[in-house]
Amino acid sequence: MTYTIVYEKIKESNFPPGYFYAHIQSLYLTTHGLGIEGAERAAKDLLKLWLEERKSNGEVV
Repeated sequence: MTYTIVYEKIKESNFPPGYFYAHIQSLYLTTHGLGIEGAERAAKDLLKLWLEERKSNGEVV
């Protein structure tokens, strides 16, 4: 499976500088992390957990 991750710099005042959103738009998932590298790690972790949960519930992914 291949998923596209779209990165967006966070400009909200309640986030410290340097944070990015990571959107997996095809699955309606969003997370964030420090720098693009941190956002990418967070997105991959979120995707792994999302897939595991779906499979454990017997859902087709």
